[in-house]
Amino acid sequence: MLKLLVLLGALPLPFLRGLGWVLGGLLYLLVPSRRRVVQTNLTLCFPQWSGAMRRRQCWLTFVYFAQSWLDRGWLWHAPPAVVQSRLQLRGALDALAGDTPTILFAPHFMGLDAAWTALTLQVPRRFSTIYSPQVNATVDAWVLAGRQRFGQPEMVARLDGAKPIVAAVRRGEPLYLLPDMNFDPSESLFVPFYGVPAATVPSLSRFAKLGRAQVVPVVTRITPQGYTIEVLPPWQDFPTVDLEADTQRMNLELQSYIDTMPAQYYWVHKRFKDRPNGEASPY
Repeated sequence: MLKLLVLLGALPLPFLRGLGWVLGGLLYLLVPSRRRVVQTNLTLCFPQWSGAMRRRQCWLTFVYFAQSWLDRGWLWHAPPAVVQSRLQLRGALDALAGDTPTILFAPHFMGLDAAWTALTLQVPRRFSTIYSPQVNATVDAWVLAGRQRFGQPEMVARLDGAKPIVAAVRRGEPLYLLPDMNFDPSESLFVPFYGVPAATVPSLSRFAKLGRAQVVPVVTRITPQGYTIEVLPPWQDFPTVDLEADTQRMNLELQSYIDTMPAQYYWVHKRFKDRPNGEASPY
């Protein structure tokens, strides 16, 4: 399967995009359990949508999911010139200059690996990120090699704890952080996400404090030409002394990014799996 992805990655991008539409449609039809997860998330977060709108956005979520996986074939194996030509890095790039301690708030949009590749390929700094091993050893090796392709980044294992992460930030290695999923509830705060209490790790605020770092959002959009990676200006007045308020702000900022391209967010994840006060899971 991985060899097939690599081979497909050599094909013209318009063909891959079309194949992604087909595969995404098949996933939508053939994986009802995951389709229900996406539909539940969209129902909770966008109650104002019509049923037809919700179904279309659900279907598009699977299309973008398929396209992003097919794209890893060229992101991690095509010649660097080809990769760079398909990744448009723009925005507040001055925020990444020098060696200012920096945490990149990188939400789980489908293009998360494209943004990481663009940064490590095009920005002359060593980056770091937190790595969670894949269940399958072969897939794990492939993903790890792909994410280490450019820039000799530091991959910190999640189980290694906070110390090496903070040390990397203080050394001037921007941390590519994706804190917007339902992780360990014992380390999370329940703060609103689209008005629904969601278990959210407060790591963005904590690491910013410990690393004395600025927070720079990075938002990635799939386009017909590849990807646009937008570096937004550093947040002002962040972090504060209020961990919960900081985490709530993170979710509010994230909502504003999602609203511009709802179907490109990672709705296949059970974002509301853990519930407060013994509340039943919506899934």
